[in-house]
Amino acid sequence: MTYEEYLDEVTTLIVETYNLSDAAAIKLVVKAQDAEFFVQHDDVPAMRTLERAHADAKTLFATWKPATAKPARAKPAGAKPAPKRPAQAAPGAPKRLSKNTAGKK
Repeated sequence: MTYEEYLDEVTTLIVETYNLSDAAAIKLVVKAQDAEFFVQHDDVPAMRTLERAHADAKTLFATWKPATAKPARAKPAGAKPAPKRPAQAAPGAPKRLSKNTAGKK
């Protein structure tokens, strides 16, 4: 297979094996190209086999896999909820007197 066909095969295997989107798999292969992972594949056509594509897909994913989203942090058992903020009066509303100052002049 040609060099381009080989890269397509590796990309497809990454999508199918690791459940990545096409765009994520392409980015992964491009990173590997930038790191010159495929230089010998371009120079030596005998390296472009389906068996090698499977091995390279596994190596690429292990080396350049995209960062995954961090799971939400769980609150510790028995944690108290955060205190509620006091409601603010609407602009222009009269100010309320506290209990300590009510009725005093």
